[in-house]
Amino acid sequence: MIGIFDSGIGGLTIVREIFKQLPTYQITYFGDTARTPYGNKSNETIITYALQDTEFLLAKGAKIIVVACNTASAVAAKILKKKFPNTPIFEVITPAVTKSVKTTKNKRIGVIGTRATVASKIYEQQITNLKDKLTVISKPCPLFVSLVEENWADQPITKMIARKYLYSLRHEQIDTLILGCTHYPLLKHVISQKMGKNVALVDPAEQTALQLKTYIEENSSVQKQLTTNNEHQFFFSDIAPHLTELAKRWLGTTIKPQLHHIA
Repeated sequence: MIGIFDSGIGGLTIVREIFKQLPTYQITYFGDTARTPYGNKSNETIITYALQDTEFLLAKGAKIIVVACNTASAVAAKILKKKFPNTPIFEVITPAVTKSVKTTKNKRIGVIGTRATVASKIYEQQITNLKDKLTVISKPCPLFVSLVEENWADQPITKMIARKYLYSLRHEQIDTLILGCTHYPLLKHVISQKMGKNVALVDPAEQTALQLKTYIEENSSVQKQLTTNNEHQFFFSDIAPHLTELAKRWLGTTIKPQLHHIA
């Protein structure tokens, strides 16, 4: 079974992509909705939460862990890999960075994300570590999360806000843009329209699923450990009234959310 955790419900976009790329494998998802967001917490707290989330999924039988949260990926992924050396652990930042470096032709890459992700400078650090002489321009777009959860992707207000957020990036002459938040792929068409056809969008959810697929296909021993059925499980530390509706809209299927409190 593949275990996926996020600070909330945004990680369901990762689930959606894994459904597309790896439709036969069982998934268990944990969304820490009672303690979301992670982005305004201290590094120590984020690490503690990430360890708890991972331990819960391993106890449920996960053989692979996917850290769907950008903040947890930035702060805790290295620690998780040290703590659980026998468990393959994937995060959403590295695949997007790798893809963006391969994609850019003019060496100018944009990143949009929450304030916390942008402030961490994790994308800039990884991009320049992977290849120097690249320019990275980041822009926080915090309202995008609320607009997605309100199902306002096609509303005029969303297009207006996107235009305002992305105006400065358009004038930075970037040719590649990383959607550095799990919610943002659900606004891909609006963002693409505002950035123009000459700017390639990099979706971390899609890239993470592709990386995971490649890993599983190349490791027969891992394939044997994974359960091949569609008896997926979805756990949340708090179940809000709109959760099932959002999940159905994003995944295209109805889920049965289960409550799991982390002490």
